[in-house]
Amino acid sequence: MSKSLPVVSKAGMSKNVNPQITEQRSLIIKYWKPLFAVFVWGLSFIATKNALLEVKPVVIVFIRQLLGILFLAAVIIRQKKSFAVNLIEQKWIVVLALIAGIHLLIQVTGLQWTTASHTGWIIGITPVFMVIMGMLFFKERLTSAQISGIFVSFFGLLLLVSKGDFSSLDFIKNKGDALIIISSFTWAVYSAVSKKATLTLSPVLTTFYLFLIVAIVAAPLTINQKNISDVQKLSFSGWSSILFLGILCSGAAYTLWAAALSEMSVSRVGAFLYVEPFVTFFGSWLLLNEQITLLTLLSGLIIIGGVILVNRK
Repeated sequence: MSKSLPVVSKAGMSKNVNPQITEQRSLIIKYWKPLFAVFVWGLSFIATKNALLEVKPVVIVFIRQLLGILFLAAVIIRQKKSFAVNLIEQKWIVVLALIAGIHLLIQVTGLQWTTASHTGWIIGITPVFMVIMGMLFFKERLTSAQISGIFVSFFGLLLLVSKGDFSSLDFIKNKGDALIIISSFTWAVYSAVSKKATLTLSPVLTTFYLFLIVAIVAAPLTINQKNISDVQKLSFSGWSSILFLGILCSGAAYTLWAAALSEMSVSRVGAFLYVEPFVTFFGSWLLLNEQITLLTLLSGLIIIGGVILVNRK
């Protein structure tokens, strides 16, 4: 007996649809969301490098949050959800917002002194910091494979930052890479606090208020005559980069990532993050004309290999 499902066409005739094809279409519909998000996030470092040619890091962070707020507000209104929230009960949002704001500012500042491709590979080590945080603060036990992965990842990181000459390793001299490493650590802190936090809001509403609080905190540091003048002088390229960061990176990508997490397991969605450094690596070569070296690619692959070991249970 056939397992095909009868479907009536517009002409009223019945035709068979293979369940396997239906399942494949369903997976494509699910997978495009996290894939789009990591693709956009991979290009975000390139857009940030471009925007930094015209405005200061704090300006990029501030405008990015404002655009993200507008996008998420539109999503919330479209979903007919309430904006009502008791921030006293949701005090963890304030804590997370402060950590996220510091994280973004450190990362954008670091990009002034390092390449987008280096940033992509270094950010890829974040899961390693997350595992270490879990061991230190949540008493999570590590397997031998995870311990090996930590050492492999850090070897790849040192190889990348030192450009193959460990004797030249100087984090004061390599302050851009050092700041990106710190930002990777701050995101691990954010993830650990998020795990500890008790949040009852939807992911979209939580992200909306995170962005709002970051924008409020950043406003006094951003709104001055010099920064306003710089924004007014932004070129088409500069505005394109900032709009990309705000609408696609902070708005659409976060929304689609949250939707993917509601449709698939965390581990399956998280696996898409392995794609992000490669998007940055090749994107920086194509769009910023950054030099691609075999050592950079090798270092990045070692980092990703270590991260894969760390994520093995």
